[in-house]
Amino acid sequence: MESNIEFISPVDGDMLHANDGIMTEEYLQVLFKIAAPEESRLTLNDAETEYQNGIFTAEIRLHDYENTIHLRDETTGEEKYITVYRLKNFANKYRLSIDDNIWFLRDIQEHADSYYSLFDNPYLAFLKEVNDQYGTKIHLNLFYQTDGIFQKDDFNLSKFTAKFKNEWRENAGWLTLSFHALGEFPDQPYINAGYDEVKKDCDLVIGEIKRFAGEEVMTSVTTIHWGEATRDASRVFRNAGYKGQLGYFNIDDDQYSASYYLSEEQRRHIKKRFVWKDHSEDIVFIKTSIVIDTKTLEEIVPHLNSYLENANRPPYLDLLVHEQYFYPFYFNYQPDYREKILSAVNWAHENGYEPALLGDVI
Repeated sequence: MESNIEFISPVDGDMLHANDGIMTEEYLQVLFKIAAPEESRLTLNDAETEYQNGIFTAEIRLHDYENTIHLRDETTGEEKYITVYRLKNFANKYRLSIDDNIWFLRDIQEHADSYYSLFDNPYLAFLKEVNDQYGTKIHLNLFYQTDGIFQKDDFNLSKFTAKFKNEWRENAGWLTLSFHALGEFPDQPYINAGYDEVKKDCDLVIGEIKRFAGEEVMTSVTTIHWGEATRDASRVFRNAGYKGQLGYFNIDDDQYSASYYLSEEQRRHIKKRFVWKDHSEDIVFIKTSIVIDTKTLEEIVPHLNSYLENANRPPYLDLLVHEQYFYPFYFNYQPDYREKILSAVNWAHENGYEPALLGDVI
């Protein structure tokens, strides 16, 4: 028989944070809302609910990271369970995440005999300036190979020197690496991919990262190239340690969806919430807040301000950009690449966001 009782908010898999209620050192107090017939007598974790304007409510304190919520209709005996999460350090944090990284590694390899530091590379030198100025935590998603695009020779991670391994480790507190894809092409490489195909690519990149940079730079979050994947592909990433998978999760607009395997309803929920866990696969999905290189310099602050104007402040601000726009030889080179990133990071700083790696707060 179809149930007449439904959780309105939070729902199963919601990851709750300071913006959702009252956060203390011991607990997060959240208002739960349930739709049910007026004659119902509902309890939530054995606490009585209140009925007003067609909605039952109860304040529940979440003491643990993972919290089971038990809903019972004392009149009919009907029961429902959901699991929600308390994220103690998620709200009002941010990072800079960069996709499509490979060319800076090729440059370092070409200059392995003359570079004394990773940060002799101009791209990494700029990122270090951002970290030095703002304390920004920065995450780089790596391709395995260049495909020869805009390069004199093909390059892949197996050719990259381990000379700077200790320096990678020393900077792992603010600079981390993860798998992105085998290469830039084809587009949407994992939208129809099977498990074994994806695992081969993922293992290649992870193996090389460990070889040249060490375990210290690894993280539990990645962004997949084009943000589209089969369920099997997302399972590969989860099994490789990437329980957090970031995308755009666009819906009800004309933007590219970048939503992995998720349904329209799930995408709509993440677009509103910015973070949600799919219990069917044990994967946390996180929505980025801006794709910096798709905006003009003048559009960046208004775009970020629009969240505040619409009372939809991102709890965790992911500032996403792509590597290739940094380079003058790239056909879509953006001369104001640096200014764009600094504008977005400065906005985060001025609006009360503090640096934190995403893997550390989910």
